[in-house]
Amino acid sequence: MSDSQVTVVICQAQGRHPIRRALEEKIMQALIDEPGVHVTLVPHLYDMNPKHSGIEFLRSVPGTLVVLGWLYERATRWTLDRAGVRGNQGETLLRADEADEDSEEMPESKGIGSVDIPDRLLYCIDMRASENCEAFVDEIRRIATEDTSKPIDLLQWIQGSPTPEQLDRYLQPVEMLTARQALDAGDNSVSRDLLPEDTRRRWYPVIDYSRCTNCMECIDFCLFGVYGIDALDRILVEEQDNCKKGCPACSRVCPEHAIVFPQHKTPAIAGADGDVAGIKIDLSKLFGGETGLSAVDQAVKERDAELILDGRQAVGTTVGLKDRDRDEFDQLMDEFDAMEF
Repeated sequence: MSDSQVTVVICQAQGRHPIRRALEEKIMQALIDEPGVHVTLVPHLYDMNPKHSGIEFLRSVPGTLVVLGWLYERATRWTLDRAGVRGNQGETLLRADEADEDSEEMPESKGIGSVDIPDRLLYCIDMRASENCEAFVDEIRRIATEDTSKPIDLLQWIQGSPTPEQLDRYLQPVEMLTARQALDAGDNSVSRDLLPEDTRRRWYPVIDYSRCTNCMECIDFCLFGVYGIDALDRILVEEQDNCKKGCPACSRVCPEHAIVFPQHKTPAIAGADGDVAGIKIDLSKLFGGETGLSAVDQAVKERDAELILDGRQAVGTTVGLKDRDRDEFDQLMDEFDAMEF
């Protein structure tokens, strides 16, 4: 094994799913004494806010980073990117079955890409890829063996190996009154700035910049102030808590399918790979859902429903929709709609 140091971060499943928690614990215990590997455990990646100590730790890792979580690899990678945790994509041999291997190949990426990528490898592994602890341990050993980054010196616990007491506390979290619970109970004296460790379940879009072309259709379509523009005039998710829980409408209208909702039930919207234009994953339901509506019509319906719940008027197709030049995908969808089953 090389003298380099690989940091492995296991992102916990939501809730207390016993089978998933058991797998997390087995992997953690197996890696604690593994040479060349530092391992730690943090809450579910998607649910940690930017001030959470788990996110701060992820940002602090200088060398090769392996992140295991209960999300598609693509969703994990771009959720990390949103948090400022970046690296050159490391290829893992342990992958979940996301699509039919005989399906069309993905087209070449034409997105604007990420920024400030450090010179290190970042591996994202979907923990749904196997129920076998050894499969993950073997893959991490392979990564550690092949890693050529410089050795790093990490500190104790969140930067290193936990004590048995710390491990037990993270695997069996204690219920306690938090600032979030106080806010929910109507205590307006509690500042939201006191919620860095809040890990309630969230719902917000994640932008895949390998696909995003900065066309701004999402910011035009969304009427809830979720999107904004950064200093480089790039689209970004600015106010994630403005997003309406369960609504993936902006994902449906994105022409490059660059908007991911990691918790959505449809794999393509949740970040499954190989789903550009829905070629690989359930073409009949991907955009229009089970209603049979087109992608745009379904998105408009979802947005109008949220506007009404917000006490506002529905706007239909009169706001936020650009006229697009018809392309090969439009023709493909027309042909699909014309097919008789």
